[in-house]
Amino acid sequence: MKTAVIYARYSSDNQSEQSIEGQLRVCNEYAKSHDITVVKTYIDRAMTGTNDNRPDFQRMIKDSNRREWNFVLVYKLDRF
Repeated sequence: MKTAVIYARYSSDNQSEQSIEGQLRVCNEYAKSHDITVVKTYIDRAMTGTNDNRPDFQRMIKDSNRREWNFVLVYKLDRF
C-alpha cells in the first residue's frame, strides 16, 4: 500500500485560507487517482517559505522518523 501525508502552506502576503482548501483538494484528488492513502495532513498558515522554521513542517519532519508514510504530497514545490 502506498501512503502519504499532505503538506499545505500559504504565506500571508497574497494568499488565504481558500488557498489551503484548494491545495488539499488537489492533493487528495491526486492521491485518489494514484491509489495513495493519505494518513495525515500538515498545514502552516500565514508562514513564509523562505525558511523551514514552520511548526507543522518541523512536526512533519520529526514524524517522518516513524516511517509511517512513503510520500509527501504538495500542491506545488514552492509550498514545500
